Amino acid sequence: MKNTLGILALSGMVVLAGCTDPSDPNRKTKTGAVAGAVIGHQISHKNGAYVGAALGALAGGGVGYYMDKQQRELEEELAREQAAHELEIQRMKDESLKLTLNNEVSFDFDSATIKHGFRDTLDKLANIIKKYDKTIVHVVGYTDSVGSEAYNQRLSERRARAVSDYLMSHGVRSDRLQIEGRGESDPRASNATEAGRQLNRRVEIYLKPIVEGQESRALESPAPSTPAETQDTPSSRYY
Repeated sequence: MKNTLGILALSGMVVLAGCTDPSDPNRKTKTGAVAGAVIGHQISHKNGAYVGAALGALAGGGVGYYMDKQQRELEEELAREQAAHELEIQRMKDESLKLTLNNEVSFDFDSATIKHGFRDTLDKLANIIKKYDKTIVHVVGYTDSVGSEAYNQRLSERRARAVSDYLMSHGVRSDRLQIEGRGESDPRASNATEAGRQLNRRVEIYLKPIVEGQESRALESPAPSTPAETQDTPSSRYY
């Protein structure tokens, strides 16, 4: 994997080297969330210039083209999953890509263990994420409203962690990954029906571009999306 296009600011060679005690026995276990906080600190104190260079940030005019290519490749590689309604790909107005993973095919009920049959899908996804490494990858877990709010929150976090860990084990850099559990909040449909609950049990992956001069935005937690926040990307945008 080419580190020149990766997020070197978090590798311990650039940012963490200056703020982590080399004698710390836990320094190699720092999570994406902690590393993300370091990026945010560097951006806020360096006006984004230092980190922008280290991250290999995209110039403003090239963001749309870069995300177009990534979207096209995702849609081509994951066409079967989309046709089977196992996965959705949406383009957001901020140029981010949002992938919604159907929990009915990715996890068993009340489980955070990824189903064996869904691993091929995640393998394909990991390969593309590795290739397009000028993005921060947010993995967000959700549940339906069955069970206690506290239990659902923990389950959503475990599922997000499981997907993040799988991507990391297949070559996605840990310093690009951010995980979050939102429990039963932000439902897509009513929890009063089984069909609605199925839609609400999901994991969402957001691929947020790192834009030069606006690097901190890639680290911001994705906002709950509405239909008005998505955009259609006509084939004419593909170059």
